[in-house]
Amino acid sequence: MTVKNRLRKIRLTMDITQTEMAQLLEVTQQQYNRYERQKTQPSLEIALRIEKKLNQRDIFYLAD
Repeated sequence: MTVKNRLRKIRLTMDITQTEMAQLLEVTQQQYNRYERQKTQPSLEIALRIEKKLNQRDIFYLAD
């Protein structure tokens, strides 16, 4: 199983750039880009902080 995320979909719904999303989430633009492209996964602490800042649940999920 792989951890996936809905960050890109959420960002596009918010109509903001990756840079703006990174600033909102308090991560670098480069790190956010890696999360969005699912090249790396945030730590559990950062994942929970992202969900809290975006006021959404189930951003991260398990996929086959």
